[in-house]
Parts: sequence; structure tokens; C-alpha cells
Amino acid sequence: MDSVAVPAHRFLYRRRIEFAETDMAGIVHFANYFRMMEEAEHAFYRSLGFSVHDFRPGPGEPRIGWPRVHAEADFRLPLEFEEEVEIEVLVEEVRNKSIRYVFRFWKEPETQRRLAATGRFSVVCVRFLEAEARMESIQVPGWIRGRLEAAPPALLV
Repeated sequence: MDSVAVPAHRFLYRRRIEFAETDMAGIVHFANYFRMMEEAEHAFYRSLGFSVHDFRPGPGEPRIGWPRVHAEADFRLPLEFEEEVEIEVLVEEVRNKSIRYVFRFWKEPETQRRLAATGRFSVVCVRFLEAEARMESIQVPGWIRGRLEAAPPALLV
């Protein structure tokens, strides 16, 4: 796992394309890009010392989660079975109750490093009101906010 300095605005995550992620043509099915973005986001959170879904909060702390309220992707080059891909996670914006991320999929990261796809997530910090069986948006906790910062605008271009 890559180490990151606190506060962080960028994370790199490498993985291989699995057979189950491809379609009949042997290329990654579009829906799997969203799964890989989420996988990279979760790895980013773990690198910062917390989980996307905190099942075990500290005493007196609410159980929190990060539902997606927006997701998008654009595709440029196909990714194929067994190919290594580097997924770059950039913090685009940290707001009071939400965070926006940019994702870049880099094909052939060791050699040509060509942009295969881009994506975005907007996530909202929520606490679970179990007695009412619902979620409520809350401010991003200070200890999480202190570990994140928006990437420099030049990096987001």
C-alpha cells in the first residue's frame, strides 16, 4: 500500500484487470470502472487510517458512512484482461458535509502511461440513525477533514 503524507490530496493504487471484469471482447465492461474507483477510494481511506464504512466507531461516536450522490466516467482507451492499471485518486474538493474525488486510470503505468479513463465521485458524510432506519448528513468529522486537502488546481486539469 502506498504511504501518503497528512493531509493528503493524491493517492495511487495499482491493480491487474481480472477476467471477470471483462466483456466478450476481452475489455473492461464500463460498469467495472465504477467498482474500481470505489476500490481505489477505499484503499485511499485505509491509507489514512479509517474505513469508508465505520462499523466500529469509538465510544460516543456515531457510526458514519459515505454514500455516493454523484458518479460519472469517461472512457478513452480500453483496458484488457491481465493488464496492469494505475488508478490515481485526487481530492477535488472538501466541503462541510461532502467530498468530491477525481479518478484517472493510467494504462501502461510503467512505460507509456496513457490515460484510459477518468471519473468522479461526490460522497456525503452521513450518520446512521438506526432507530429510525435512515441516514442523516453530518459535517465531515474534524479528524477526517484534517487528513484531507483539495489537490492543487493544476493537478486537476
